[in-house]
Amino acid sequence: MTLSDLVREAEAKGIRDFGITDHLHTPYNLPDIARSRKEFLAIDPSPHFHFGIEVSCVSQWELDEIASGQHDRPVYGLRTGGRGGCDLAIGITAETLAEYQIEYVVGGTHWAMYVPFERMAIIRDYHRQNMFLATHPLVDIVAHPWWWMGHWKDRNGDYRAEPWFDDFSVIPKSMHQEFAAAAKEHHTAVEINIAANLLNPHYPEGFIYRYLEYLAELQSQGVRLSIGSDCHTAHYDIDFEKTSRMLESAGITDDFWCLAPGTDRKGPSRNTSVSGG
Repeated sequence: MTLSDLVREAEAKGIRDFGITDHLHTPYNLPDIARSRKEFLAIDPSPHFHFGIEVSCVSQWELDEIASGQHDRPVYGLRTGGRGGCDLAIGITAETLAEYQIEYVVGGTHWAMYVPFERMAIIRDYHRQNMFLATHPLVDIVAHPWWWMGHWKDRNGDYRAEPWFDDFSVIPKSMHQEFAAAAKEHHTAVEINIAANLLNPHYPEGFIYRYLEYLAELQSQGVRLSIGSDCHTAHYDIDFEKTSRMLESAGITDDFWCLAPGTDRKGPSRNTSVSGG
């Protein structure tokens, strides 16, 4: 997708405030962010189009390893070789944000951090990562909590059981409560992810229904929610209308996080415009 197409197609959908959030796993990906920034400036963006970034939760061990220059093309960091319970990290600093003029940071748990592929081991590890992101001073939004991809999919690419698709209640309520309290205390928003979670064709319908209840509960506890399209296609073909009906059916209000022009990081306005990333 070109940014000029994104701007035109977002406007056609009636979206007033939105941003682009390319992925960064480790500093190895920074040249891609530099190219994105160059393209962003080339289209003369309006103050309502924001330049953000989505960082992955990684380990300090892999950041140190990659910095040593011993690994060839670590595009996704180092997904093997580390130890469970390792120190968590993200691959950006405050200086990085200033250098690339990044307006907001989405932080996501994207993979297990060197733990066995066992249901409860994964749940504990994902919760630990989500908590790390919710309390990190550089993270504005926690991306798609409890999103999963990869291991445990069937031959059709569907997820039917592990790690939590057959029974979302296997995740202890205490984890949800601790996460909600941390996000509220640190003024960190939580993403409602459209493509990867709510409209994911490989997730069971029952899970999506329970996940909507989870998001509604977060909002009821005072957590600000944000809208993220998670668009990874050549055009902005995101079904906001269907998503809106789903959120309304769950009682989720449209008081969404939105980075308005001139707003400081960690202090989003209470503008209710949709922000799609």
